[in-house]
Amino acid sequence: MLLKKTPWYGAGLRFKCTSCGNCCSGPGEGFIWVAQPEIEFIADFLNLSTSQLHQQYLRRVHRRTTIVEDPKTKDCVFLKKVGDKKLCSIYPVRPNQCRTWPFWSSNLKTADDWNMAAQDCPGMNCGNPYASEEIEALKKQTCWWSDHHEQK
Repeated sequence: MLLKKTPWYGAGLRFKCTSCGNCCSGPGEGFIWVAQPEIEFIADFLNLSTSQLHQQYLRRVHRRTTIVEDPKTKDCVFLKKVGDKKLCSIYPVRPNQCRTWPFWSSNLKTADDWNMAAQDCPGMNCGNPYASEEIEALKKQTCWWSDHHEQK
């Protein structure tokens, strides 16, 4: 019988989004990958055709599609300042990459990786507890929209 190794976060981790926008902000350039179903959801949400969405807000990088960033700040173009918070203007249809933050494989390799990411994210190590099973599910999630289609 194989014993499953417990991850370093076996006791769980805490996270509560503070709407700081740091995960969506520069200073460096990044990629906000979107799958075709997400493109369709975003276009519908913004009352645009997928063609219009591509022209205004998306770009191709090799075989993948990413949301463009503000050329000056490198913030996601859908990140908007509202009072003292930065909010996603497409939050109900935000991409899977955004939905699964901070439970990305790169942040979960080691406790040091998690704590390094937490230096820029005030919601990490605070707030709601996530059990290791929830974390694993988020880390592996690739298509949040399958449930969404069933609800329509």
